[in-house]
Amino acid sequence: MEKTETTIEEFVKEGISLEGLVEYQSGSVVSKTLIKKPTGTVTLFAFDKDEGLSEHAAPFDAMVTVLDGKVEISLNKKPYTLTKGEMIIMPANIPHALKAVERFKMMLIMIKE
Repeated sequence: MEKTETTIEEFVKEGISLEGLVEYQSGSVVSKTLIKKPTGTVTLFAFDKDEGLSEHAAPFDAMVTVLDGKVEISLNKKPYTLTKGEMIIMPANIPHALKAVERFKMMLIMIKE
């Protein structure tokens, strides 16, 4: 997974397209961290078709907003299909996984306690 980090000053301007801040790469997952603080993170991801994240759990709540494409997210083994403009909350300590039904981009917001 390619990962890049950006300073917040780079985003202090009008008319930013979140979808355009991270690009697809064939056969891989690309991530770009927008905010990284002790209290949480905001990260953009671009997944090629059939790429995903295996089941895991996190000790804090997370929100996924789909910026482009289509993804299947499972929460506690229950599948949810999301498309552009939709979001889902992944509660702390609940197993979750995701797979790109078609290539997709998402914004992940994690809030730490």
